[in-house]
Amino acid sequence: MKYYLIPILSSSIVLFTACSEKKGPAQIVPEVNVVVAAQRTVPVYAEYVGQTYGQSDIEIRSRVDGWVESLHFKEGSPVTKGQLLYVIQDDELRDKEQAAQAQLAQANVLMVKAKSDLDRVKPLTAMNALSQRDLDAAQATYDAQVEAVRAAKAALSNSRTQLSYTRIMAPISGNIGASTVQPGDYVKSIGLQVLNTISSVGEMRVRFAITENDYLKFSKTKTKEELQNLEVEFVLNDGSVFPETGRLDFANREIDPATGSLLVQALVDNKSHLLRPGQYVKVRFKSSEMQDAVLVPQQAINQMQNVYMAYVVNDSNKVNPRPVTTGPRVGSDWVITGGLKAGERVALVGNAVVKPGMVIKPVTAQPSK
Repeated sequence: MKYYLIPILSSSIVLFTACSEKKGPAQIVPEVNVVVAAQRTVPVYAEYVGQTYGQSDIEIRSRVDGWVESLHFKEGSPVTKGQLLYVIQDDELRDKEQAAQAQLAQANVLMVKAKSDLDRVKPLTAMNALSQRDLDAAQATYDAQVEAVRAAKAALSNSRTQLSYTRIMAPISGNIGASTVQPGDYVKSIGLQVLNTISSVGEMRVRFAITENDYLKFSKTKTKEELQNLEVEFVLNDGSVFPETGRLDFANREIDPATGSLLVQALVDNKSHLLRPGQYVKVRFKSSEMQDAVLVPQQAINQMQNVYMAYVVNDSNKVNPRPVTTGPRVGSDWVITGGLKAGERVALVGNAVVKPGMVIKPVTAQPSK
């Protein structure tokens, strides 16, 4: 009996010792950045894509046919009103002017002769030496020559006008663009080919389209004076904000039936001459204010198809996903209009692997400002 007891007891002790040495793996609690949903009154900005236009964008066209003889400007440089831009070959038009001058001279000679004949016929008719018929014929001849002189003068004036079109002047002061023709090119007045464009880059026009819904909203919530006094900002293509603010100028008379949008124009002084015609900019202005809005950073919201989720952290530091309703974006924040209350904690999950119900170690992130 004692002989068998000792091995059994020894085996039990060894087995108990081995089992007591086995321990379960320690649970890892991940550190996750957490923000508190803020609440404050925030401005809401409307933003649209617009295009810039010069104060005046004047297209330069030729009003006569002919070969381009010379250019008298540097492309892309400023020009002044009345400055010579293009010279078109004028040989043919100059010949027509000289022919018109000759026709006027001839008409003047014939008119003088007709007047002399009329002056001789009048006294002879009074003495019954010539008939009334002779007097009427002389008077008609003179009247016809007077009209011939008038027609010749008009023809000469027209030929001189046509000749003047061979020297194309700048109609306004501004920046001239790249020329579409060079010396030796042939231009036509038919079709009115655009030779160049001059833009006045002082005050700039910025045109953009708003939706019909936005038009109705602004019409109902803002007075005409409020709309005229709105400060309009312009965001450039590199993301920087143009240093000058503009103002709304006018809205088109009709909604475009093809797009359902309304064309709106804003004006900006452009004192720095940084804006040029043809640029695309973002047009931004304050459209409304949201009182006591709940805000969280945009990275706190996860979008899955059409569902927006926030990972809310409860008092036990457990993470639970919750669907929320998002409003407009304000800077780097997102306005939450439903599903989240001010003061609740939201995890910035990012690329961290966080499962529903998981316990985390919250690390307070920079609060939304």
